[in-house]
Amino acid sequence: MSVPTKAGVTEAKIEVRQITMSMQGFHGKSDFWGQTTLWMLIVMSFVPPIYFSFILGYHPGWGAIAGGLIGYAAFIGIMWFLEPITYYPVLGKSGTYIAFLTGNIANMCLPCSAAAQESIGAEPGTKKAEVAGTLGIAVASLTNIVIIIAVVLSGSFILTIIPQSVQNALQFILPAIYGGVLGQFALKKPLYGLVAFVIGMAVLFAPIFSLIKIVLCVAITIAVVLFIEKSKSGVPE
Repeated sequence: MSVPTKAGVTEAKIEVRQITMSMQGFHGKSDFWGQTTLWMLIVMSFVPPIYFSFILGYHPGWGAIAGGLIGYAAFIGIMWFLEPITYYPVLGKSGTYIAFLTGNIANMCLPCSAAAQESIGAEPGTKKAEVAGTLGIAVASLTNIVIIIAVVLSGSFILTIIPQSVQNALQFILPAIYGGVLGQFALKKPLYGLVAFVIGMAVLFAPIFSLIKIVLCVAITIAVVLFIEKSKSGVPE
């Protein structure tokens, strides 16, 4: 077995340092453009209601606004905090910015990120996987924008030519996507795929508040997989 030379070790360290510095620069630009575009989107989101309220005079009253906000936040507010934490391991920093800017995270960005990582054999959570996932999300987002524009311009006509049976089947798109992502990762680790499936079924049919089911399923699956990995390696709890 060959023993690495001192020069070889030094070159390897230099290469690792260069990669680390490159990723730091990449993350720095991701933070700048990600935060800039998200803040621009936030400001632009307030423009229509401000225009209708104070320019056209259709202000509904602060009581109605506060009541709507409280009602909506009570129903979905917890996901504002849980979704970034849940999706971040697969999306990465830059991918998270793009995903939350364009939307369709669960049914488009997440599967496309996973597919891009799978296509080049990148291990989730690595720098290589983050770059691949970001490119996959970016291309998917651009494609989605093009398709949305086409559908908006011709949506009514498309609906008239789609058979009713096909329209009824559209409700199964999201479960099919989740199943495909599960199968994609389960092929690599069949045991973990089985664990995720069993936990998912248990959480799905458990009498638990629906808004936390996804996060709870992810958290329990990660905890069980970590326990199995520690058991295999003999690391004490």
